[in-house]
Amino acid sequence: MRGYLRGLSCLVFTSAVVGGLLAAAPLTAAGAAATSGTTACSGTPTAPGVLTGTHATVVVNGVCFVNEGRAVVTGNLTVTAGSALVAAFALNDTTGTGHSSLTVKGNVQVNVGATLLMGCNPANFACIDDPNQSAPTLSSHATVGLDLRSFRPLGVIVHNFTVGGDIIQTGGGGGVNCKPQGLFQVFNSPVYSTYEVGTVGGDVRISSYFSCWMGVVQVHVGNTMSFLGNKLADPDAIEILANNIAGNLICRGNSMTWNSSEASFSHLFPRDPQPNTVGRNRKGQCVLASPTKPGGPLGPGPF
Repeated sequence: MRGYLRGLSCLVFTSAVVGGLLAAAPLTAAGAAATSGTTACSGTPTAPGVLTGTHATVVVNGVCFVNEGRAVVTGNLTVTAGSALVAAFALNDTTGTGHSSLTVKGNVQVNVGATLLMGCNPANFACIDDPNQSAPTLSSHATVGLDLRSFRPLGVIVHNFTVGGDIIQTGGGGGVNCKPQGLFQVFNSPVYSTYEVGTVGGDVRISSYFSCWMGVVQVHVGNTMSFLGNKLADPDAIEILANNIAGNLICRGNSMTWNSSEASFSHLFPRDPQPNTVGRNRKGQCVLASPTKPGGPLGPGPF
């Protein structure tokens, strides 16, 4: 499921959004000059706001893009309820030269029903404006200095990233189903959350997320990673793959956990093992390796 969603997200989102949304003038553009106080980046799906330059504090209302160069927030960034921040562009789509990226030196907060799409790379999630989606080459690194926190978000999709503090995601999702909802309807994708290819200085704690799919893949975690009470409609979730965890790995009350990925994206089995490296203890569901054949037992190796 991970590969299917990755490809669907990039290809359909690119044609729908870049071909349509980027053709519209931004409703509110947070400009290149450094600003003090709070900057609002506001827009709609047909006229997204644009965040660029340096700002003290940013609040996203509606739909906001980071696609006109580097955006730096010296304080905190908040994605308000039901809003969406899309920062998975590699190029400056206005000037045609330079690169786009997002750096938040404080905290990022994603509120109820909101969506965050941040960071991109060729191997895991092609940048939305990469001209060659079938063989992408571009990347955009996202940085959060302190915590990335989300409370009942619709979905949080993060690739190629650094978070200095904790990642904490509590509740949210579109329910235990795979129906496109909210921003995900734009690219005809099930609602999901994922964190892939990054570094987290503290904990990763994800709990009570009810959705289609979730993945945490190739993340270096400075302390503990925990998954508690997450319910996913796709039988392939949660994919917890090839992470390097300095502390504990704790999994309890989830619908399913996997430390293997599909060998073929069209079938659940057979699966390729991608075990995690854990510095301290494995607890709960994430103790023995997940099955590699239908109905197979857990184990024999560590999760």
